[in-house]
Amino acid sequence: MKVGITGASGFIGRHLLWEFRRRTWPIRVFQHLSPISGDIPCEVIKGDIRNPAALCKFMEGIDTVFHLAAALGASLITDVDFARINTEGTENVLKTAREAGVRRVIHFSSAGVLGAVGQGEVADEEYPTEPQNVYDRTKLKAEHIVREYTAGGMDAVTIRPGWVYGPGDRRTLKLIRAIARGRFILVTQGQAWQTPVYIDDLVQGALLCADQGRAGEIYHIAGDEVLPVRDIITIIASSTGRRLPKMNLPLMPVKIAAHIMNKAFLLFKREAPLTPGKLSFFIHPKPLAVTKAKQELGFAPRMDFKTGMTQTVNWYRDQGWL
Repeated sequence: MKVGITGASGFIGRHLLWEFRRRTWPIRVFQHLSPISGDIPCEVIKGDIRNPAALCKFMEGIDTVFHLAAALGASLITDVDFARINTEGTENVLKTAREAGVRRVIHFSSAGVLGAVGQGEVADEEYPTEPQNVYDRTKLKAEHIVREYTAGGMDAVTIRPGWVYGPGDRRTLKLIRAIARGRFILVTQGQAWQTPVYIDDLVQGALLCADQGRAGEIYHIAGDEVLPVRDIITIIASSTGRRLPKMNLPLMPVKIAAHIMNKAFLLFKREAPLTPGKLSFFIHPKPLAVTKAKQELGFAPRMDFKTGMTQTVNWYRDQGWL
């Protein structure tokens, strides 16, 4: 099977690329700005998903496309650009894939489309969506576009990952580094529930979606553990040899600070250390049920969070990142 990947320079994309290389599958990646790291041999097509003409060359002869390219929540761009990349870009991928005869598209969405899951609830794929920011709103619109294309006969599957972590993730590294250096204080009591997923488990889930997922369906791919943020932070602290401070910060002053800092840093085209998007992890629960993926795909996450985080922290230290 010849696979194509958009967004292969990102954390998830790189791990997919390594897995395909291990399986000796022929690979083509669609590269925008960031180069593909490492020495993994693959065919590279340069372009922008906002440009359908560039995507046409990328799609030629591809069996399955894994679409991960997106403007992330911390991107220093306008709301219009979020829509052009995350929503219109996804439609461009689907349209050119259909025209090129691609067998299947695996679209990566976000658990953030759910907004804040109700207290005591665990969200399945039918849970009502209520995105809280422009990133998640554009990702939800992209999900709708995927369903429109599958209703028209195209074969596409959507993945909503849990809170992804593992070796090589620079986003999680920022949080781990702050905890390891004793520069982190938990906001509120940390009762927002999240569902961590180790990167290797996510990759295996993505392959199962490509092989066995039903066209037009959404699958939650996450670990077995639904954990409150306090437990997540406590485990990270323990893995780095630290203890979590007993004090907590009140929510409202932190929300105001995040809003002000975000606006101020945007003036200088820089990412603020605290933004409403980053704060969302601590205050908006997103526990995911993976029953559907287990029953329909045979998905079986192997890594528990404590073991996975210990391995991740050790990898960061071995690389000199921590």
